[in-house]
Amino acid sequence: MADTHNDLLMAVSARPPGQWAGFFRARWLPQLQAGGVNLQVLPVFIDDGFRPEGALRQTLRMIECAHVIAEGNPDAVALCRTGEEIDRALARGVIALVLAMESMPGLDASVELIPTLHRLGVRIASIAHWGRTPLADGSGEDATGSGLTSHGVAALAEFERLGIVFDVSHLGASGVAHVLELATRPVMATHSSARALREHHRNLTDEQVRGVAATGGVVCVNFFAPFLTDDPAKAELDHLLDHIEHLVGVAGLDHVGLGPDFVYEVLKELTPPCCENDDVFGLDPLAAIPGLEGPSGLPMVTEGLLGRGLPEADTAKIIGGNVHRFLRERLA
Repeated sequence: MADTHNDLLMAVSARPPGQWAGFFRARWLPQLQAGGVNLQVLPVFIDDGFRPEGALRQTLRMIECAHVIAEGNPDAVALCRTGEEIDRALARGVIALVLAMESMPGLDASVELIPTLHRLGVRIASIAHWGRTPLADGSGEDATGSGLTSHGVAALAEFERLGIVFDVSHLGASGVAHVLELATRPVMATHSSARALREHHRNLTDEQVRGVAATGGVVCVNFFAPFLTDDPAKAELDHLLDHIEHLVGVAGLDHVGLGPDFVYEVLKELTPPCCENDDVFGLDPLAAIPGLEGPSGLPMVTEGLLGRGLPEADTAKIIGGNVHRFLRERLA
């Protein structure tokens, strides 16, 4: 099982550094193991409270947290930089961790620092979140019709030079089109669902999905209930399975994976009781498919796909095989 988007670093790094390895082992490792996760992408996402002044410091803190987690739990996880290291981790029976950047507010337009992130282990990156950055506009700014800035174009070129996979999730529609026009290497969407089934700017249109697949990339389905259905309070496993099946029909079986984005499980650990119902960009952060609030519920997806008559070999590709193959090939 491969998961291309779990913000657990936000929850772990919120603890004192001396607790990072132990807290991960006690709180998150059992969930990952129960869910059958053997390949986990760890995004570095910087909350608004750290921006702009503390964004770079928090970026480095979260990257250090990932290294501490791996160094403190060598019997259970390994931080991987190459496809070969991923294969070695899986052969040892430990979870392969891959570092990713989400939006990179700590860098802003300083493209010259991208090699620094690469040296620290970052292997996947996006350049926008919901709003505007010095590199591009996020999907929340679709009305601007803006592509990548000159700095964004330079960042894409630097990613390709270094072997960092470009992530189009969160990027505005015009930005996605711009990336697909310029990209010479496969790109991926780490946590995006189908706009044909749920009209939301965070989801990808069929044209965008075909574009990602045409590069040789993978679209990984987001589990967040408000991105799956118009009535998140009534979200069910079938809504998620519908998105997976739709994306397979559009992109092809070899180009779909899972990027759950377990918002509920992460925010539950970060939000005090007084603020439990605060929304996230107008969406209920605690809206989740029952049983899929966190990684331990992932076997539900496997069972659901098999229950719909999908062959075991095809199901294996969707739940992890495609992402494993993609990262093995791209992270040389």
